[in-house]
Amino acid sequence: MLGIELATAAFLPAAFVALLAGFLSFLSPCVLPIVPPYLAYMTGVGVNGLRARERSAVLPALFFVMGLSTVFLVMGVAASAFGRAFLQYQDVLARIAGVMVVIMGLHFLHVIRIPVLDHEARMQAGRQDGGAFGAYVLGLAFAFGWTPCIGPQLGMILSLAATGGELSRGTALLAVYALGLGIPFLLAAIFINRAIGVMNRIKPWLRTIERVMGLLLVGVGVMLLTGAFSTFSFWLLETFPALAALG
Repeated sequence: MLGIELATAAFLPAAFVALLAGFLSFLSPCVLPIVPPYLAYMTGVGVNGLRARERSAVLPALFFVMGLSTVFLVMGVAASAFGRAFLQYQDVLARIAGVMVVIMGLHFLHVIRIPVLDHEARMQAGRQDGGAFGAYVLGLAFAFGWTPCIGPQLGMILSLAATGGELSRGTALLAVYALGLGIPFLLAAIFINRAIGVMNRIKPWLRTIERVMGLLLVGVGVMLLTGAFSTFSFWLLETFPALAALG
């Protein structure tokens, strides 16, 4: 029972990190600026037409999020399966993952530079006309094509999934990450005019947001290296005994 309770408590901080990482991925310099053009592209109208409500972007945005979520969930299953296959080496895997996540965090902090992370391989899904299927395919392409850009954040969550050793936990973590990235897309589609105004005000802060992401990556990497997630999970169980009932 203790193992189940500990796993439940360990999921909570990891899920919070996944949600925050998804949101910061949306705010990253290579995602936020392309949101209005992508919404316009998915609906088959220009940005001005989108702002004039010539066509709603909500349904295409929903299927776009479903497409990228599909890829992330498959990644979560694969990472969890890998972790289960090498369960006896979990400590080693956690430390290797911790080192890699810290290095990617230092890239965001501009302490070191990793050239491949400064580029994104944009994949196009053909001409769009506002159709749900085309938006879904575009979501799939986005998840694959922007991997170099959102790769550090995604890699951090995959590391947490792999070191957890549970299929359901790993899949759930990637689902939470997809929510953190996808919900802002949906909100931008619903409140397009207000969203464009907010995005324009956020743009001067993109580099600061990038550094916040770097601090998050370094922090999670250190926790993976030191086993602090387990320590924090024990603390949660001791401080909030009700969490045991969730197991």
